[in-house]
Amino acid sequence: MVHHKTYNVATSEKIDAPNAPRPVGLYPHARRAGNLLFLSGIGPRDPQTDSVPGLQRSPAGNYTSFDFEAQVHAVFQNVRTVLEASGARWDDLVDVTVFLTDMERDFHTFNRIYAEYFKDNLPCRTTVGIDRLPTPIAIELKCIALIPS
Repeated sequence: MVHHKTYNVATSEKIDAPNAPRPVGLYPHARRAGNLLFLSGIGPRDPQTDSVPGLQRSPAGNYTSFDFEAQVHAVFQNVRTVLEASGARWDDLVDVTVFLTDMERDFHTFNRIYAEYFKDNLPCRTTVGIDRLPTPIAIELKCIALIPS
């Protein structure tokens, strides 16, 4: 007979990272269950200003500049901030799901920058093209880390 250890929400720890961008809904930055750390979707918004790096709008609301590279660097920094607030490190990442709003335009750039950040640690990765995200961002990451006991 096989016995399975079960977890419920009461045995997991909710983590809010004060130096990360505020969530845009009712959810924590991360949740720890055992030695697994699940990050909520993390985007590139600036934690202090809530603005999107590399994205500027005119007073009428039209985009006047767009820098996808700035968003990629910012999203990686925000993931690192949440990991550190959770007691984890960049090298603890085991799975990364990437959401891009324009796969054709941005995948090559993302892949190049990703290779700079993940030279030593190669987590599993899935990249998905989507229509839009809840804020005017072009990228969001959903990550899982394994925290040593």
